[in-house]
Amino acid sequence: MVDDKSARLPRDERRAQLLVAALEVFTAAGYHSAAMDEIADRANVSKPVLYQHFPSKLELYLAVLDLHIDSLVFAIQKAIASNRENSSRVAATVEAYFGFIDSEGEAFRLLFESDMNLEPQVRERLNRMTYDCAAAVSAVISIDTGLGKEESMMLAVGIIGTVQTTARHWLDRDGKIDRQRATELVMNLIWRGISGFPKSQS
Repeated sequence: MVDDKSARLPRDERRAQLLVAALEVFTAAGYHSAAMDEIADRANVSKPVLYQHFPSKLELYLAVLDLHIDSLVFAIQKAIASNRENSSRVAATVEAYFGFIDSEGEAFRLLFESDMNLEPQVRERLNRMTYDCAAAVSAVISIDTGLGKEESMMLAVGIIGTVQTTARHWLDRDGKIDRQRATELVMNLIWRGISGFPKSQS
């Protein structure tokens, strides 16, 4: 039996511990097969302690998603802001995605391969993630090319979609192409496309 008092943690630390355990269980079992008992055991807490932090399995799942969505969006925004040269921005954006996969492969699978992706609250978060990443790219495209908001966003969604799809393929192939080569291939693909839109002279 778990003795919670012997391992009492500050609330934020306990919450972080529960999110790590939940990610492991959700990734291994899928949402529908994951049990709160198993997550509590993995975190070495009692089930009542788990429910104190997350009143339902869905709330726990959404909290895991939010944590990793925020992490990925921040990485993309940071990559785009890291350089004023557009070719370097593209390279940094691709590297940010592949870096996220390398360090958080379980989280990436949860984001893109979950059995919950049709759940409205999950789908809304995934759409927001794509939008937030694309919005950061779109702003640069609009400034540099003079294209309108909708046109710039269309191109940005295409870029983010390409990175997401190729990154998922790379993960599925279990690193059969090394990470550096994979990012070079994807960066070159994207750059050859987006560089065809000339910079605005204004």
